[in-house]
Parts: sequence; structure tokens; C-alpha cells
Amino acid sequence: MMLRSGAGRSALRSLVSAASSVSRTPVRSAFSKAQLVSPLGSASARRPQLLSLVAYRPISVSVQRYASLGGIDRKYEEELSKRKLEAHPDTVAAGPGAILDLPEEKDVDMLKGVKADMKTITETFNLGEVPREAYYIGLAGVLPYVATSMTTVFLAWDINHASLTGHGLFLSGQNAELLLNFIEPLQVGYGAVILSFLGAIHWGLEFAGYGGSHHYRRYAIGVVAPAVAWPTILLPVEYALIGQFLAFTFLYFADARSASRGWAPPWYGTYRFVLTFIVGVSIVFSLIGRGQIGDKVSRLPGPADRLQQLREAQWDDLEREEQERRAKIVAEEEAGE
Repeated sequence: MMLRSGAGRSALRSLVSAASSVSRTPVRSAFSKAQLVSPLGSASARRPQLLSLVAYRPISVSVQRYASLGGIDRKYEEELSKRKLEAHPDTVAAGPGAILDLPEEKDVDMLKGVKADMKTITETFNLGEVPREAYYIGLAGVLPYVATSMTTVFLAWDINHASLTGHGLFLSGQNAELLLNFIEPLQVGYGAVILSFLGAIHWGLEFAGYGGSHHYRRYAIGVVAPAVAWPTILLPVEYALIGQFLAFTFLYFADARSASRGWAPPWYGTYRFVLTFIVGVSIVFSLIGRGQIGDKVSRLPGPADRLQQLREAQWDDLEREEQERRAKIVAEEEAGE
């Protein structure tokens, strides 16, 4: 009866017109957007527009589908709720709430850099290409330098101990000072000998014609080395050690350059680096030990002091001879009167 009345029919018409307007509005908007696309556009550019049509399905279609399925299957829903969920990370797509198959983090070796540095140092000091005879004799040659350096450090420590407690641990302060004054010139003199020997090697390479003949350029290295080394024995110990440290460093760079040019064997640069490193460390330790007791020991006169004393003695002798000559002249003049 309700549908037969005018009010019922008008209400039904309003519902139908509302559903059709809902269904037509998104479709028209979608088709209007589709018409703006150029005919030259690719097929891939039209795919999202076709999908957008599917997204705007009318509500009536969903309602009709729900009615055709006959409502919710309660039995199936209960069976589904009792099933145990199984994780399948490989088949789950990334998205909100999805399980991601993240790669496992690898353990980072924190000591990788240190190990690489230690490997480099080991390979450097290995010196596999160096002849064994030259390697062993070269290391034996730096042992006196290392021994005098360690002795200087020990005596400096013993002198400091004697100055604080009144007695040394192994030697008295006076004996330790006397031994130190004997060790220091020995180290400086031995350093001068080693520098002269390193310079003479270039003379031998030139005599043998290794890498060709280079004449004065290679001979000059053998001359400069002793010319710089031997004057250091006239200097105070601290200045002598610093001067020899610079001489060893300069001669190392000259030897490394000679090896790179082919004037010396290829392994000679690395070989000289190892020996120069040991000698340089020894000199540094000697300077540190000597610096700790600079105001606690009296310095014995060195060669420069002895030269100064000799010069002063000569001046005294000349002055005395002059005075005697004048006195003799005066005596002769008085005797003549």
C-alpha cells in the first residue's frame, strides 16, 4: 500500500536517483580525466585510469554481491579462527604491517685496521729479498748503538735514583756518572764510523759499475757522509747526537733514491730503512735519558774543550816567552850602562 501511494513512490524515486548519481559521478569524472590524455600517450599511461574506474564501484554492486553470497558463512569463519597462523617472510610483500626479510648483519672486525698495519710492519721487517749475510751483519752492526743507548738510559735512571735517595740501585751516583761520561763519546764515535761506512758503499757501487757509471754524483755521497759525521765528535753530546740523527736520515733518503734510480739493488732502500729506524730510536732514547740528568751531572771536557784549553795554553806560552824576552832586553841594557 505504501508503494501505491504518491509519497511512497516519491521516496523510492529519490533513493534510485541518489544511487544513480553516486554511481555516475566518479565514472564521469574518471572519463573526463581519460579524455584529457593525448592519443599519443602509451598504454601504460592509461592503466591507472582504468584501475581508477574499478575503485569507484557503486555501493549497490557490493550490496548485490553480498546478497548473492547468502550472508556470512559462520562455520567457515569458526574453522578459520581455529587455524594456526604460519609465517612466510619470503612470500609477504613489503607494506604496512608486513614482515620484512632483512639481511643479517655481519660482524665487523674492529681490529681489521690494526691487523693490516701489523701485517705491513711484519712484511717490512721481514726483508725476504735481502741477502741473509747482509741482513745478519747489518743487524749486528747496530747492536753497539742499541747497547750504548740502553746503557745511557739505565745510568740516567740510576743517577736520578741516587740524587733522590742518596745512593744508587746498582752503582753509586759518582760511578754511574763516570761510566756515562765514557759511554757517551763511545756512542758518538761509533755513529761517525757507521756514517762513513754507509757513504763508502756508494764508492763500491761506482767501482763495480752497478747501474752504470755516474761519476761525481755518486762519489759525492761517499764524501759528504764522513764530512758531516766526523765534526760531530767535537760537539757536546746532545748536539752531536742530534747532528748524527739528521745525517742518518739524510743518508737514508739518498740511499732510497739511489735504489729507485737503479744505482743500488732494489732491496737496499728497505734494508736501509730498517737499520736507520733502529739507530734513530736509539738516538732518541739516549737524548731522553741525557735530558733527565742535565742538571745533575758535570760534563767532562770534550774534544772542543781540549782544543780550547790547548789554544789558551799556547797563548800563555807566547805571553811568557814575550815577557822573558823583554826582561832579557832590559837586563842587557842595564848591563851596558
